Amino acid sequence: MKKTYYMETYGCALAQYESLMMEEILRNRGFQNLNDPSSAEVIIVNTCAVRLDTEQKIAERLVRLQKINPRAKLVVAGCLASARPGLIKRVAGKASLLSPQNSPRILEAVESRDSVTYLSRERDTRIHAYMPVKGRIATIMIQEGCRNKCSYCITKLARGAPKSYPPRVIIEQVKRSVEKGALEIRLTGTDTGAYGVDLPGKINVADLVHMILDKVPGEYFIRIGMMTPEEAMRIIDDLIEAYNDNRVFKFFHIPVQSGSNRVLRIMGRRYTREEYEDLHGSIKKHYPDSLFATDIIVGHPGETNEDFQETIELVRKLRFERVHLAQYSIRPHTKAASMRQISDRVKKERSKVLTKLIEAIGEEIYGSYVGRIVYAVIVSKSFRGDKYTARIHNYFPVMVDYNNGEPPRKPVKVEIIDNSFFDLRGKIL
Repeated sequence: MKKTYYMETYGCALAQYESLMMEEILRNRGFQNLNDPSSAEVIIVNTCAVRLDTEQKIAERLVRLQKINPRAKLVVAGCLASARPGLIKRVAGKASLLSPQNSPRILEAVESRDSVTYLSRERDTRIHAYMPVKGRIATIMIQEGCRNKCSYCITKLARGAPKSYPPRVIIEQVKRSVEKGALEIRLTGTDTGAYGVDLPGKINVADLVHMILDKVPGEYFIRIGMMTPEEAMRIIDDLIEAYNDNRVFKFFHIPVQSGSNRVLRIMGRRYTREEYEDLHGSIKKHYPDSLFATDIIVGHPGETNEDFQETIELVRKLRFERVHLAQYSIRPHTKAASMRQISDRVKKERSKVLTKLIEAIGEEIYGSYVGRIVYAVIVSKSFRGDKYTARIHNYFPVMVDYNNGEPPRKPVKVEIIDNSFFDLRGKIL
């Protein structure tokens, strides 16, 4: 009889990647995944530490899971286990703890007789655990950690300084993924712009992309994950050249966080609004219809109404194709935690105002595609019935119907017939 496990995952693309890795290791050992925690022999919770509300949700969930299945072995992995081990032990005293860097030791955790704690922040980048292709998407971690010291961020405690996988290791992963049917290759990291700063030869993520495209044959498309403005500015000329290849989605995720130089200084961000605008302009000059995504925090300690208005003005001016908006969330062990806090009421009001603007801009941008004929590659099954998610050259998502078996692997001709403020609806021609 197979041993069984149940897993929950919270957080970013790196957390999703590490959960897939742990699941692959367990499957190779003969474990079976269950959708119900009440009957699993092992319960694994891969955690996120970015926000207070997520932390509270995870803590409550850990208490609940222990009541649902008190006999199961509990393993808590991920950033919260690394950054807040004391909290985990208070709510789940018998749990084994794994830092993100120790995810490959999942077997030791689930098979040990007693609880174990592996919280070192040193990742072995000489080898790369093979990740299964999920649908037609392969997520490949290229680095973790960053060089910044942002006032609000607790992730630095869990992820540390930049640590990059050597190109040969990543190329082998991409090759195997393409051979297994991957059409979309997601290169992910804490800050992909910092890729290679710890490697000899001053290699960067643009160099890595060129190497992948040169050495891995086949039909596939690369999506480069989030990078900080500081690192993007450092390598912008190389980036623009790398994106010129048709196999690279014209997708840029570069968080600005605030439109106020005063708030950026308080946050510890190492760029000005003007420098960010220049970066955005350089990218849009070469790729005018690219999907430029950003992150914005409202209500960071020290943000005045005037500062918030500057953020509003920046959003109006740059008209981002996608904005990930968050209300500031106090995190322990961070500089911002000791600053005078802004009330929840003010944060909610500012969030509501900015959300309305973001949705209006998104509606205009995505609405301008209605009536167009585009080519899109179908990459995944949607949660919406028989619909699939396809991606056009700039990574805009197009929801399409396909009922004739396995969708084609080559890009299909699609007429855009409708839109929302964050996606397109299409009909395959």
